[in-house]
Amino acid sequence: MKTLYAYLLIVLALIFNACQSKETKTKESDYLNKEIYLGQKPPGLEPELFAPNIIKTEFREAASTFTPDLKEFYFRRRGGEYKYNTLVVVKHEDNQWKESLVESKSGEPFISIDGKIMHLGKRYRELTASGWSEVKNLGTPFEEFRIMRLTASSNGTYYFDEASENGPLRYSRLIDGEYETPQALNVDVGSWNAHPYIAPDESYIIWDDQREKGGYGDADLYISFRQDDGSWGSSINLGDKINTEYAEAYGSISPDGKFLFFHRSYGNNKADIFWVDAQVIFSLKNK
Repeated sequence: MKTLYAYLLIVLALIFNACQSKETKTKESDYLNKEIYLGQKPPGLEPELFAPNIIKTEFREAASTFTPDLKEFYFRRRGGEYKYNTLVVVKHEDNQWKESLVESKSGEPFISIDGKIMHLGKRYRELTASGWSEVKNLGTPFEEFRIMRLTASSNGTYYFDEASENGPLRYSRLIDGEYETPQALNVDVGSWNAHPYIAPDESYIIWDDQREKGGYGDADLYISFRQDDGSWGSSINLGDKINTEYAEAYGSISPDGKFLFFHRSYGNNKADIFWVDAQVIFSLKNK
């Protein structure tokens, strides 16, 4: 009986391990076998180059954004034949991932939560039945600001930067169908503050920053969490897993909330897009 009992335990252990293995493989295949995330295997807690066999070049890739269904990936490239910041898209067509040009001189893209608007700084495009519309201007009250990146929460509040030293991050709420005069965001920042990403529920904001003291390199990524009283908590450096001696910028969270995307610039007009499990930043909330 003891021998039979031991044998049954071994069989049950093998079945359990097989199920666990199958479960792990299924999670990976959720990405590898679907037309999302460019078919890439998801990263862990260490940043990895995103889709290096598809989008990586010897030039500068930055300012990336996904459509809500994760099937279209937009980013800017500069260098070589791309004289200006050129907006390109990678999407799945004819059973392969194909890259195509969207605009030869573009602002920094961000696609709204509902997927209907592509913001490009002070400009934007609307999604129509035939694709993205021609570029339009936001107009008042944003004309006076030198906006680089503008992102929007799920209720339509805009958060944006300004291309100037010591310029604050700003926000503008949609009130009765119109945007209010932009206000400075009350969060501690450095001397160059840029490329904010606001969480859909406005519970946190990510941006890149250059500071005289602290940090790891040229520019680092920071996060601030909204407190229970509505104020913004102290800015937190994302740490040495994300930030390096190089310049890290354009932080954003994927539409499903699972991954942090950012770019790393090496100088000489060279930069690459990285991604990492978003847990690396959410774990900072209680620090």
